[in-house]
Amino acid sequence: MENSTDSLHELSLLEKIETNPDVTQADLATQLGVAVGTVNWHLKRLISKGYVKVMRAERRKLRYIITPEGLAKRAMLTVDYIEQQFLLYRRIRSKVKDILETLKAQGIRRVRIEGQGDVADICRLTCLEQGVEVTEETNTPTLLVEHLSVHLRTEEK
Repeated sequence: MENSTDSLHELSLLEKIETNPDVTQADLATQLGVAVGTVNWHLKRLISKGYVKVMRAERRKLRYIITPEGLAKRAMLTVDYIEQQFLLYRRIRSKVKDILETLKAQGIRRVRIEGQGDVADICRLTCLEQGVEVTEETNTPTLLVEHLSVHLRTEEK
């Protein structure tokens, strides 16, 4: 069973190869932010499964060709990725709504958001939707964004 990191690497590799069949493993590693060995391992897997073919373009240059099976795999990986992102969005949104409902029941209508990125953006959108003001004041309850989770912090440490 593939984990989500492997699937994401394979999706990224298939997309990069489709865009530029003459891309080198070193270029792929740089673009994906992984080691060349990781790219090599994933490429060998994709080749062994029949998703990618390798042709020699020049004496020391390879060309990677995505097979029809590889195109189908890329489509499947894309759909899986989108489904996972929507699940994450719904989970975070539900958690933030629960926190905001609890705060609103206590008469609190303002929160601070600590953190950056997509999860913090989901928090902001949910606050807007729920009629809760987002403030920078430090004496308000804080939605603390840590990686892919959100926690309520009610007092400053």
